Order: sequence, then structure tokens, then C-alpha cells
Amino acid sequence: MTSRATAPALSQLGETTLRKVRRRLMPLIVLLYFIAYLDRNNVGFAKLGMQGDIGLTEAAYGLGAGIFFLGYALLEIPSNGGMYRFGARKWIARILISWGIFATAMFLVNGEATFYVIRFLLGAAEAGFFPAILFYLTLWFPAAQRVTVLGIFILAQPISNALGAPVSGMLLNLEGVAGLHGWQWLYILEGIPAIILGIITPFVMTDRPEHAKWLKPEERDWLSTTMAAELADKQKAGNHNFLAGLKDSRTIAYSALYFGLVCGIYGLGLWLPTIVKALGTFDSTQVGFIVFIPYAIAAVFVYFWSKRSDRTGNRVWHASASMVLAAVGLLGAGFLLPVNAVLAMVFLTLAAMGIYSAIAPFLAMPSAALTGAAAAAGLAMVNSLGNLGGFVAPYIVGILKDATGNSQTGLVFLAACLAVTAAATYLYARKRPEGVSAPGATVPAADTH
Repeated sequence: MTSRATAPALSQLGETTLRKVRRRLMPLIVLLYFIAYLDRNNVGFAKLGMQGDIGLTEAAYGLGAGIFFLGYALLEIPSNGGMYRFGARKWIARILISWGIFATAMFLVNGEATFYVIRFLLGAAEAGFFPAILFYLTLWFPAAQRVTVLGIFILAQPISNALGAPVSGMLLNLEGVAGLHGWQWLYILEGIPAIILGIITPFVMTDRPEHAKWLKPEERDWLSTTMAAELADKQKAGNHNFLAGLKDSRTIAYSALYFGLVCGIYGLGLWLPTIVKALGTFDSTQVGFIVFIPYAIAAVFVYFWSKRSDRTGNRVWHASASMVLAAVGLLGAGFLLPVNAVLAMVFLTLAAMGIYSAIAPFLAMPSAALTGAAAAAGLAMVNSLGNLGGFVAPYIVGILKDATGNSQTGLVFLAACLAVTAAATYLYARKRPEGVSAPGATVPAADTH
């Protein structure tokens, strides 16, 4: 029988240490992911001006938007191997600089071919960033506190979309400045920050707790000892090398489940500006401020839901319930789009709340199940194969939009993906220790079934 008792309370020293770690690490990590998500999704706004200038069909846009994830998936596991070998500080800086270069280079797009090529290279450059951060958090935060921390990290997604939407909308108004289109300025001004942060990161990021000179000696000793003890407990259960993470059956299962969740994340994110623009006669700035609404509300809900998941320890229920909420939101929006724009936006907001609140409790499960080099490999594989959903969903939505002339069938398709994934996630993880055990419980490092 799986225990659902809550984890033992932290000592005063533990509370103080982790509070200091959160304040030191999380602002930078959230900022980096904010920029990553901005550069990944700003193509949704750039499309509003770029589509007519270079002659993209809806299906071609969907393919180009999604092809990012092919490059991302191909290099994800090798990139995370490099991170484990060279350390998070140097490797994340390398990723930032390379993706910043290609994000800026998107202003050179002049047709379908260049659109596909640069989007693919951007995905290849960013490969490894997300699982590198997930693995980095496993080095600094005990499992009992990790869903809340993941929730803070995941907050960067809806916040990036919320703040990036009006900014991107306004940047499109730079049409003609210095002879460039507004969408070209969007790519330039939103790509350069990644390069700057890549230069700064090695000087402000610390690889492991034992290197944290900004902690007091007793705080550093407590954190190093706590994390080493948690690692040792997990390692007793089985292999924890790099290849073991790739072969672990849980890695494969969570990769397949994450694919379904990612279909919803990017199927909505990359098409939402287009959907909103079709609701009325809005200019690009107005579209940006309207798109801000569902993401801003989702950001508040993500933090609350992550804290609740940590408090109860029932990660699988929180992840599955969120996906059901997202499916209901997308289905409702699909049928209300041609009827009532305000109600359609209410349901799109519910969809955003469900999609983004599912991510932290879902990813906490493979993060808790694997450790050491196996975690680096396993999390990379989950993110790599799962993010292929970011290729499939936008492309299928584009094909359906070309075929029907509306967004309704695309939203119904995304709702079905999330509903099936919610059921499958619950059935798979409802009796597994990483899904329903107390937050501080030990989770075996290798599947014995």
C-alpha cells in the first residue's frame, strides 16, 4: 500500500538554507526560461505580419513553427550528456549564446525554405536547456520541495506569453523602421537578450551546493549532506548511469505521456494569436493585450496548483486533473468561437490554466523516479521525445485550418489529445511511488517490474 503521509517538516536550518537557495537561483532560472519561451513562441505573433510578406500558407506556418522541435529532439540527449560532463553553468551559457544567434537570425527569413531551416537550427541550438534546468534543480532541492520549485520555474511559460504578447504586438508596429518589417524587428530585439544572458550566466550561476560560497558553512554542509543522502538512498535501488536512464521503462512511458501534454502546450501557444485575431477586427497591439489575459490568469493558478501538489504529494492527480481542465477549455472554445467571442476567451483561459498547471506535477514524477546521470539522460529523453508533440500539433492544426477555414477542428483535436493523455497518465502513475507517495518518500532509481 502506498503511503500518502506528508513529509517530515524541515529543520530551521533547512528552511533558512532552501529559502536562500531559492532567492539566489530561481530569479535567474526563471529569467532564462522566460527568454527561451519568448524566442520559441514569438513566431506566433511574427506570423501576423510575416505570413503576407513571405507568402506562407497556414499548413506551411504550422510545419515551420513545429519543425523547431525536430532539431530540438535530435540533439536533446547529446546536449544533456554535455551538460552532465561539463557542468550546468558552462553548458547553459553555451546553449543561450547559440540559440540567441539563431533567434535573431530569424529576421533573415524570406520564404518557406529559410523559415524551415532557421527554425530547425533554433531548435537544435536550444536543445538540452529545459532538461538541464530540471536536472540542475535535482542537485539543489530535495524531492519534497521540488514540485513547488518546478512550479516557480514553469511560471516562466505563462508569464513569458503574457508579457511577451503585448510587447510582440507593439514591436510589429515598427514596420518600415530602418527599412525592416515589424516582424523582423521583433526577432532582432527578442533574440539579443539570450546572447547577453549567455555571457553573464557563467559568472552568476553555481554548479553544485558544495561550491556555493554564498551560503554559510553550516548551510552549505546541511544542503550538501541532505542531497548526498537522498542520492545515496535512490542509488541503492539500482543502476543510475547515463544509459540506464535511457533504458528505464519509466523514461519511455513518461516520454509518451509528455508527448500528449506538449501537443496541447504548443498547439495552443503557437496558434493563439491567430485565433484571437479571428475573433474581431483587432490590430497587432490589441491582439497582444488580449492574448495577455489567459496567460496572466494561468500564471497565478500555476503557483497555487504546484503548492497544492507539494502539500498533498499526489502528483498524478494534479497533473491529470489539469489536463482534463485544459481539454474542457479547448473543447468549449472550439464550439464557442463562431458563437460568442467573450465566452470563447473564457474557455481559452481555462485551457491555458489547465495546460500550464499540469507541467510541474507531471515533470516532478520522472524527476523523482531517476537520479544522477540516469536523471540527466532520462529527463532529456522525456523532454526530447515528448517535445515532438510540439512538431506534430501545430502542423496538424495548420492542416485542419487550411482544410476547414476555421480553428474549431484544431481545438477539438488538441482537446482530444489532452483528454487521452490525462486518462493514460492517471492509469499509469496512480499506484506508482513517484505519482502518489508522500513528497519526501524515496523513489527507486530503476524499474524492477
